[in-house]
Amino acid sequence: MIAFARRVAVAGLAALTLTGCRHGDKTKSSVAAHPSARAATAVDSSVRAPAGVRIKVEVLNATHNRGLARRVTLYLRDRGFDVVSMGSSGRMQSNTVVLDRSNHPEWAKLLGQALRADTVEERPDTSRYLDATVLIGSEWAAPALPFYP
Repeated sequence: MIAFARRVAVAGLAALTLTGCRHGDKTKSSVAAHPSARAATAVDSSVRAPAGVRIKVEVLNATHNRGLARRVTLYLRDRGFDVVSMGSSGRMQSNTVVLDRSNHPEWAKLLGQALRADTVEERPDTSRYLDATVLIGSEWAAPALPFYP
């Protein structure tokens, strides 16, 4: 009885795998047809925080997608930015915005380049003890998650 259940499970997995391969082939052809759309939303993995500089960042999720602030936090920390706070924004928005909080526009532009943010604005606020605030919009494309075996 157990052997029969295993055979059924293996057959089901094989069917799902084959279906996924066919669907993946269609996706690849549609991406190849529109490479500019994919390049416009992808993040720039080559941008890193300057060595020896601590850029304190707050990341706020301005979408309905749960866990997006955490993904952006991990992405920015891998690139040398010091994310000191993350959470949800009180309002929803479609575009990604970087707010300069400490009058360092070059740092805010660097964050904007790393995330391919739509807008970089100056909004100084010395009470926050931050260098920048990132508001992640719904049009932002998350990078692929790293594989940790």
